[in-house]
Amino acid sequence: MTSRLSQWLPLFAVLIALPVLAGPRDSGAWVGTPREKELHLSLHPKEQPNSQLGFSAPLTAFQGLSTADGSAAPFKLVREAGTFDFEGRFTQEQGTGTWRFTPNAGYAKALTDLGLARPDAEQQFTLAAVGVGPERIKSLAAAGYRVDTVDELIQVGIFNVTPEYAKALAAEGYSKLSVEQLVQTRIHGVTPERIKALAAAGFKGLDLDTLLSMSIHGVTPDFIREMRGLGFKDLKGDDLVSMRIHGVTPAFVNEMRGLGFKDLDAEALVGLRIHGVTPAFVKEMRGLGYTNATADDLMQLRIHGVDSVFVRSLSKDGGAPRKQP
Repeated sequence: MTSRLSQWLPLFAVLIALPVLAGPRDSGAWVGTPREKELHLSLHPKEQPNSQLGFSAPLTAFQGLSTADGSAAPFKLVREAGTFDFEGRFTQEQGTGTWRFTPNAGYAKALTDLGLARPDAEQQFTLAAVGVGPERIKSLAAAGYRVDTVDELIQVGIFNVTPEYAKALAAEGYSKLSVEQLVQTRIHGVTPERIKALAAAGFKGLDLDTLLSMSIHGVTPDFIREMRGLGFKDLKGDDLVSMRIHGVTPAFVNEMRGLGFKDLDAEALVGLRIHGVTPAFVKEMRGLGYTNATADDLMQLRIHGVDSVFVRSLSKDGGAPRKQP
């Protein structure tokens, strides 16, 4: 069974908090919340009660687990790296109690036999939480993907990089990726479905960096269609990414067109956003007499810090509009 750290908080818990949490982490308190077919657990080590490690695992991965109201039966989660034993009670769809972790004595050697360094106690605890070990290393290797370090294996567990996922990406044209690249695609939500949707929108065969960038910045098929509907027919992936980064939205385009700027291309619109030329700024400057200012004029005003405050400071009466040259 696979498990995953729940969304982003546990990512910070594992990758950032662990150096701070160095020390024994073999017991503590737990809080559990059933979620559909999974149990989300937050473990609070006894030696660091204000710290936590959160992860989820399928209900079927636990032995003896009952989440029924009032249940107080002990249960356990057996991993390759070790076993978590839990005691406590479930009340009103939440469980609380204590836990103890017993590391698997043969786990470290199993990793070193596969070419990885020997994990320390903290790493072995984390690997147990994310539920990966020799089996995942072997299955990825059989699919052509080599895990080289313990830290890489932890990342594989956190982001649930499986042979099935790797094969699905390969089927869409993204074969021979490194494990690090697979982790990045998982982090940024690159799925076979997303690749197909972008291809259907005209972006087929993207290089991995562009695909990742489009995913990171929210260039979705819907966004592509909206921009094409506004007349931007031949945009490249990098153009769309730049528009998303700088906030060139359909609403922004329509507002600027409503103010008379109907023929601006994507590059010009991005330039306006970079320099803070908003519809509000256009209206502000027109109210001060700059009624015929072009997009380039307005951008130059912004670049040189010319706004309503500056204009009024130069007016003898503190408020009269200046005449536009």
